[in-house]
Amino acid sequence: MKTYRDLYFIKAKQHHYPARSVYKLKEIDAKFKIFKPGMKVLDLGAAPGSWSLAASEGIGLSGWVLACDIQTTKVVFPHNVCFLEADVFALSDVFEEALAKLAPFDVVMSDMAPSTTGTRCTDQARSYDLCCAAFKVAERCLKSGGSFVVKIFMGPDVQDFLTAMRTRFTSVKGCKPKSSRAESKEIFYVGLGFKLRTGSLI
Repeated sequence: MKTYRDLYFIKAKQHHYPARSVYKLKEIDAKFKIFKPGMKVLDLGAAPGSWSLAASEGIGLSGWVLACDIQTTKVVFPHNVCFLEADVFALSDVFEEALAKLAPFDVVMSDMAPSTTGTRCTDQARSYDLCCAAFKVAERCLKSGGSFVVKIFMGPDVQDFLTAMRTRFTSVKGCKPKSSRAESKEIFYVGLGFKLRTGSLI
């Protein structure tokens, strides 16, 4: 008998997505209307590529997705997705060049997760650090009114992270997609209406 979790895995394979995580972003988009035709999207930690594929569908061929990860992927992306194997937090030359051409972005999104140790406190702290780093990139690269989508593991640091997000967005919403495994400690936060500061853009 197939489990609820298995159904999303099977569905992803049937629709040629590399991972079941695509349905998490699709649920978030259906709820918050993140993507619109012609938008520019920055996908942090993009491999294996499911979120970039979902974003490319939402923005259409007139839009553009810059997908970045320190790992490579075998996915063949559509023409409106540029994949860079680069460390976005190290501010590599290839990433900086891409930003100079494409920024500011309408959406910055991060489905990044740390290499887990099995120790809840350690894993949550590492997740928090990744989210803070992604948030700094979003602050730098988002255009006024833009959106930020980020995954974090639940823990004591979450409230501090939300406090920081609320200073930069007019609205911050939490979401636990149905396609997220029930036992998972992950939750997604969506920042809507980015409030631009002088000097934020490249």
